Order: sequence, then structure tokens, then C-alpha cells
Amino acid sequence: MTLQFSVLASGSSGNAIYVATESQRWLVDAGLSGKKMEQLFKSIDCNPKELNGILVSHEHSDHIKGVGIIARKYNIPIYANKKTWVAMEKDLGTIPGELKFHFEREEVKTFGDLDIESFGVSHDAAEPMFFNFHSNGKKLVLATDMGYVSDKIKGTIKDADVYIFESNHDLNLLRMGKYPWSVKRRIISDVGHVSNEDAAYALADVIGDKTSRIYLAHLSKDNNMKELARMSVEQILKEKETGVGHQFRLYDTDPDKATDLAVV
Repeated sequence: MTLQFSVLASGSSGNAIYVATESQRWLVDAGLSGKKMEQLFKSIDCNPKELNGILVSHEHSDHIKGVGIIARKYNIPIYANKKTWVAMEKDLGTIPGELKFHFEREEVKTFGDLDIESFGVSHDAAEPMFFNFHSNGKKLVLATDMGYVSDKIKGTIKDADVYIFESNHDLNLLRMGKYPWSVKRRIISDVGHVSNEDAAYALADVIGDKTSRIYLAHLSKDNNMKELARMSVEQILKEKETGVGHQFRLYDTDPDKATDLAVV
């Protein structure tokens, strides 16, 4: 086995990603209740007590709701950067000192047969970051909650085997939707979320010869639909002649249902 993963949940109501190798079991974020997180683990036949650690991308509630509960119940270490710890600690409940670890932006940490590389993103949080996972020559990228995809990020995430990538909203649905203008302005800002079209153009710049799967993640329940996101991204990737449909496939994610446990 090289890399295994499941998008346990993805969307504005809660986010959690499971990544595993031969010797390692990691959770990125836990933005759902402890009970729901346990149900999601059970659905992919994995046990949270086997986790080596929880990585926290940023302090928003849809990413940390269940972090403290899972960590305390199963004695799991939590890794986050210093500014995120300051911003989220009051919402986690009491965390024993021996479970608190720092993982800063632009850092690589090695755990057994897994290298985890962090990179900063532009989002309205204290110091948000996401991750590349490397094992046995395979690369899995997790990149959501971005206002835009910078050239620096593109260089960091280029040529991965698998992308779990934000495709948050359709611009027309957002413009016509019920959100107040202040919220719409935040979503489309440089510290908001990436649209379907922006996701596609960014992906076209980073997809490589070994890319086999792209999971469209963090879809807005009010301003997007799975079919619309997939169609929008697929159309642009085809225009860019990236090989969608034969070199790699697009996959959906769900806010409360895990994707099948897959091997990179």
C-alpha cells in the first residue's frame, strides 16, 4: 500500500479528510460532531483510535467542530500552527499539553513512511494552510478554502497524483442568490473561496502526466451543485486539452457522506 484516502465530508457544513499509509493514519480537520465523525469512520471501516494525529488547516468551525472531542476521546495529538492554536483553542475545550503540537506553514514533517508538507493559502482566518502528502513517490494534494490560487501555491501543488480541490461556488448562482452583499463580497474576495471556473483554470496549470483523480471539494450548498461544478470544471479542462475523461477522472464529494477509501 502507498497512499490511501477518503474525503469523509466536504462542504460549508463540515470538512474532514482521512489519509493513510502502511504505518500512518491521519485526519485533516474534523468539522462535524464527534458522533458524526465516528459514523463516517465506520462507513469506510476505519477506527479513529488508530489515528497518529489530527492536522488542523484553520480555525473555522466547519473544520474544527469535532477536533477536541476526537482528540480527547482517543488521545490523539493535534497539529496546527501557532496562530491557529491561539484562534481555535477556546473552541476546542481543554486539550492536554501532551496532545498539542506545532506545525507551521511552509514546513515538511516526516512521520514514518509519510511526508506531510504544509503551504499557506489566502483565506479569512488567522494563518490558514493546507497540505501535500508524499509517500513512496506518490503525491496527494488537499487545497480548499482559498480566495485565489497563487503562483506560489501552483508551484507547490504541481503534478500530483490526486487533487482534493476547492470548487466552492458558481458565480451566477452566487450573484443571484439570497446571501447579503457583504457575504457575497467576502466569498468572491481574495480571502474567500474559489469558484468553479477559477478552480478549473488553476487545475489546468498544475495537472501533470501522473494525475489520475480530481475530487471537487467544499461545494456551497446554496451557490453550487455537484453536476454544475463537474460540468463547469470539465468543460474548461477539455478546452485546455488536459486529458479529462481519459487521463484522469473528476469525482464528487459530499457534506455528510464519505467517498470510497481509494488508493493513490
